Amino acid sequence: MAEKLFGTDGVRGVANTELAPAQAMALGAAAAVVLRREGAPSEVVVGRDTRISGDFLEAALVAGLCALGVPVTSLGVVPTPAVAFVTRERGAAAGVVISASHNPPEYNGIKFFGSDGRKLADAMEARIEEEVPRWQEHPRPVGGSVGRLCRSEAAIETYAAHLRESCPDGLAGLRLVVDCANGAASYLGPRVLAELGADVVTLAATPDGVNINENCGSTHPEAMAARVVAENADAGLAFDGDADRVILADGRGRIVDGDRVLCLAGIHLARQNRLPGNVVVGTVMSNLGLEQALQKHGIRLLRAAVGDRYVAEEMARVGGALGGEKSGHLLFADKTTTGDGILTALQVLRICRESGRSLGEWADEMQELPQVLLNVKVTRREGWQEIPAVAEALGRAEAALQGRGRIFVRPSGTEKMIRVMAEGPDQQEVDTLTRSVAEAIQVNLGI
Repeated sequence: MAEKLFGTDGVRGVANTELAPAQAMALGAAAAVVLRREGAPSEVVVGRDTRISGDFLEAALVAGLCALGVPVTSLGVVPTPAVAFVTRERGAAAGVVISASHNPPEYNGIKFFGSDGRKLADAMEARIEEEVPRWQEHPRPVGGSVGRLCRSEAAIETYAAHLRESCPDGLAGLRLVVDCANGAASYLGPRVLAELGADVVTLAATPDGVNINENCGSTHPEAMAARVVAENADAGLAFDGDADRVILADGRGRIVDGDRVLCLAGIHLARQNRLPGNVVVGTVMSNLGLEQALQKHGIRLLRAAVGDRYVAEEMARVGGALGGEKSGHLLFADKTTTGDGILTALQVLRICRESGRSLGEWADEMQELPQVLLNVKVTRREGWQEIPAVAEALGRAEAALQGRGRIFVRPSGTEKMIRVMAEGPDQQEVDTLTRSVAEAIQVNLGI
């Protein structure tokens, strides 16, 4: 059975092979077909990260949209949340981002936002996917009816203003180390922080098209954390390639991930009566330590599927104000429609100022249980549950951890990989149980 084109975060693969220009053009044209069915389309907003493959993939995608009569406004290299914000602000029909987020430089991806600035629902993605193989069957406009490509720097400035407004008291007196992952935050992130008054030490902000996420950014925050200590800084921030997530470090160089941010922000908002229902939305991968820390303050943790789109959907269902993922995707519902690394960092720093507590003091609110995550590269992601050896290994691990921890298996939504995560009170036991399940998957499905 063929794999779905769309994963948990759009279409993704190695650029020019798994994700080729022809496919990007077909996706653009298919999206245009679906949008035109909804009525006369307004513009589609497009942005990308710093990958060299973004040049030809953007050109192909825009060609597909314009060829089917949909005008495009290109923002160039911008954070993913900037596209979501501008799409909503301008009343555009949709937004599209060309990025593979935290993945290695050879990857790229295409993800869509609706007119409300939120990730497209699965049903809408399915409609676009249906049109990909048959987009050429549709009549094409000619003359003045084809779409036109425009570029807008002014639209980017509205997003920068939105970020500054989210931190009204500014950041004067703070010294920050900022790792931009040689990605989309390289131009805007340090600038906004400096405009708010922070003294900024910048790392990995010289993108060359092939160094995005290379030993830097949110997937490699160690250099940022070490530099915080060396610079005697107050905090550090590490964005990923498209700046929709952030991992922080406190003044002692200790990593503060998305779970700890959910913890501190949840407690702070609850104390201010700004946490409806005293609910925080995490994911199935959120550490049990987060759930336990929130419970001490009368806050419930709800778990959504992995992916900030599913977190956002669960937040909307329960009227939640705060949600996110351990990986650093955080959503503050009153300020953003999707994960936003720069905005998240600003909210964390704002909370520290409002509360009079350092990031390190806030981070100590949560005690993380030992957790192990193993990634197994596989030939296919489907059907792993039906393999007896895998089911047996998983059953033994679940029985061993029952009442004390948990084990969770899920296919990656963007790569041919299956992730095995376990957590519990004993590190050695968690290591052993995780390896036993991962080895069963490797033997039966591994590359």
